[in-house]
Amino acid sequence: MIRKPFKLRPNRLALAVLLAAVTIGAACKKTFPPPSTPEVAVVTLQTEALKLTTELPGRTTAYLVAEIRPQVNGIIQKRLFTEGSDVAAGSLLYQIDAAPYQAAYDQAKAALAVAESHVPPARSRAERFKTLVAVHAVGQQDYEDAVSALATADAGVESARAALENARINLGYTPIKSPISGRIGRSTVTVGALVNAYQGAPLAVVQQLDPIYVDVIQSSAEVLRLRRNMESGRLTQDKEAWSKVRLKLEDGTSYSAEGALQFRDITVDPSTGSVILRAVFPNPDKVLLPGMFVRAVVGEGLNEKALLVPQQGVSRDTKGNPYALIVNGENKVEQRSLELDRAIGDKWLVAKGLAAGDRVVVEGQLRVRPGASVKAVPFDANAAK
Repeated sequence: MIRKPFKLRPNRLALAVLLAAVTIGAACKKTFPPPSTPEVAVVTLQTEALKLTTELPGRTTAYLVAEIRPQVNGIIQKRLFTEGSDVAAGSLLYQIDAAPYQAAYDQAKAALAVAESHVPPARSRAERFKTLVAVHAVGQQDYEDAVSALATADAGVESARAALENARINLGYTPIKSPISGRIGRSTVTVGALVNAYQGAPLAVVQQLDPIYVDVIQSSAEVLRLRRNMESGRLTQDKEAWSKVRLKLEDGTSYSAEGALQFRDITVDPSTGSVILRAVFPNPDKVLLPGMFVRAVVGEGLNEKALLVPQQGVSRDTKGNPYALIVNGENKVEQRSLELDRAIGDKWLVAKGLAAGDRVVVEGQLRVRPGASVKAVPFDANAAK
């Protein structure tokens, strides 16, 4: 049995063509929604007055240091202090055997008495010969000899007096006293030790710790930068405020009292390219000891038009150069190259590249590119936290 091919009836064919046309038309009329504008969070920059400080490394140094050395030879008979204790100026530290110096003093005193006993007869003889030579009762030579003898007797007295003074000084050096008030360290000699006058090794060292010096190091390049900023007017300086210094100790804590900057050295160390700044701090509780490492917070000046930008708003290119994305008046993204001064907390102090009123992108940088249109919303720091 042979089947005939299937043929659509005319009315059914027209219906199929109509359905196909409607389907194609509906597909052509379907449209896709336009892409949404990316949203970014921005911070609008404003100038503010900012007091700039810098942290410099340094070490503490005793305010006064006295190395105790003997000024005469002898045997140490007594040590009259406790190592590590506080001593007052003039207090007795050591006693050298004074017997030989006492004998020398007594001898010099006796020699002075002998020399003084020669003066009265020599003076009487000279005065008598002066009268006699006037009437030619004695010769001129005899008179001159008498005058010379008187002068020799007077010189003998002066020599003996000087010898007595020398003996008195040496005797006064046998008790060794502290020239300053302060804390004394360990003793390098014991009782019975032989010491020599002006020996190289000190017997002990006394250091005054209240107040105390802090010597900090500042690079000469930093000094030049500060000078340029002052001359350009970028920084202004209040001498009273600038002279105040704060300290951070080795364990990271802050020292309770403020210090005062005394001077900046005028000589640059050629080995380090730095200068020394010296500050003085009160130290009543002896918290600061000589040789401690500290960091001094020194004031630089006041920047009356400082621009601070959040650190998350600053990126760096492949070469490490900082830049920021800003939203301009047309709500388009621009890229600005920056010159940064320093970090202030969680912000950067901008030296060049931005101005007051700029809207800096701090969130959403990865979703946009320079030239793209964006929707800028204010950055909410609390929400970000």
